[in-house]
Amino acid sequence: MIENVPELITFIIYLAVVLGVGVYFFFKTKSGGEKDYFLGGRRMGPWVSALSAGASDMSSWVLMGLPASILASGLGQSWIAIGLAIGTTLSWMFLARRLRRFSIAAKDSITIPQFLTNRFLSEAKALQIVSAVVFIVVYSVYAASSIKACGTLFNTVLGIDARIAMYIAAGIILVYTFLGGFAAVCWTDFLQGMMMLAALMIAPIAAVFMMNFSDWTSEAPVVAEGYWSLLVTGKFDWTSIATIISGLGWGLGYFGMPHIIIRYMSIKSDKDVKRSRVIGISWTVLILIAAVAVGLIGRVFLTDIADTSHVFIEMVRRIFPGFITGLLLSAILAASMSTADSQLLAAASAFASDVYKPVIRKKASDREMNWAGRVVVMIITVVAVIIASNPNSGTIMSLVENAWGAFGAAFGPVIILALFWKRFTYRGAVAGIIGGFAADILWLLFLTDGFKSFGFTAYFDTQIYEIIPGFVIGMLVAVIVSLCDKAPSKEVLELCERAKKED
Repeated sequence: MIENVPELITFIIYLAVVLGVGVYFFFKTKSGGEKDYFLGGRRMGPWVSALSAGASDMSSWVLMGLPASILASGLGQSWIAIGLAIGTTLSWMFLARRLRRFSIAAKDSITIPQFLTNRFLSEAKALQIVSAVVFIVVYSVYAASSIKACGTLFNTVLGIDARIAMYIAAGIILVYTFLGGFAAVCWTDFLQGMMMLAALMIAPIAAVFMMNFSDWTSEAPVVAEGYWSLLVTGKFDWTSIATIISGLGWGLGYFGMPHIIIRYMSIKSDKDVKRSRVIGISWTVLILIAAVAVGLIGRVFLTDIADTSHVFIEMVRRIFPGFITGLLLSAILAASMSTADSQLLAAASAFASDVYKPVIRKKASDREMNWAGRVVVMIITVVAVIIASNPNSGTIMSLVENAWGAFGAAFGPVIILALFWKRFTYRGAVAGIIGGFAADILWLLFLTDGFKSFGFTAYFDTQIYEIIPGFVIGMLVAVIVSLCDKAPSKEVLELCERAKKED
């Protein structure tokens, strides 16, 4: 029997709204070309661009994983939030405007692999194919985390079987991404971003109000020594140092996260980039502060919570009545879906624009390209559901951590060098992507316990997040190969100068 009918009704209304957005943009853009479907025609305004970038970044881990970690282990776990706040600020400050300008100068590129190829005025396909393979593999894992979160939410709140809930959520995400393309994804992400921020700010504030201005009583929470310290163990030892380094390392992901930085390319004008920067940074910082607050306040407010990952759910349900609870808990759905839809579309665009048309069907029409992308969306959704429903696939947080690290290490160094170093070469870019990705995976397999659930046991656990060595090695490989390669042509150097002057 379904539990909590008011919450279920609210969920249904919310899901109907996001489906409606997909249908609306299907009819609005069905005659558009690939730039309309995959990049919204570069017509996204500052609010939609900024909140879409943020919402596609902050998946369900920001409402479940991060607060749970802080509630269980203390303030020392907030270094992830600090690293992400620094990373998103630097990305918006230094990448956004230049990437938008550079992508237009580089033959009006509409995907990250296409931009990297056109940046070198190359006709070779190796970079696009390598990038597309990384996209499809990593996005299958990344999307699985969001689908798994939807299953957990429906199971916890409504008592629906988690596997069935995953199928339902995946189907809805598939439909509005399939129909509406980039514009539908951005507008649903905008709505979902507003919901996430409102819910994460309302819940801890309401909890504090209840504790101070009602007859609320509770025993003082029992916490470990150093719980309220930024040093995870309460002292300056290797575990605390590794936690700080790894937390700050999360910020590196923003330089190479395709589904986030492609938002920079879609912004309508330079003027809107400046506005988007302020909105995007502010939104992300507020979200992260609120997530940390949920964990810390939850430690006092919910002294008897059994599963720490349910801290946000339990906090909301103890404070608000059914329909309001359903609305606030829909923020978890919003967080999950806003990330999954962006990932599916980024993978689809990479395959359709970077593999299907240049390699498989060189004369493919815009309509055929759109349908090729939609087929990839379907395939990745099916793979993601299979991963999510596998009990050995790991936690929501571990899936996000693995995917975030792989993308940051593979593409972060290459994007930075492509935008800021004229001597960078095509071969250097290919080598940097492969080197960073391989280093990240090998570190994860052999120097951490990241794949323990799949039977891999590390030879030595460094406690250092794999994105850091992967990023460093990817950068070194890209630079060394570029310096060993012949210098870029005059035409490539002129393109770089033209993009720089426009910037």
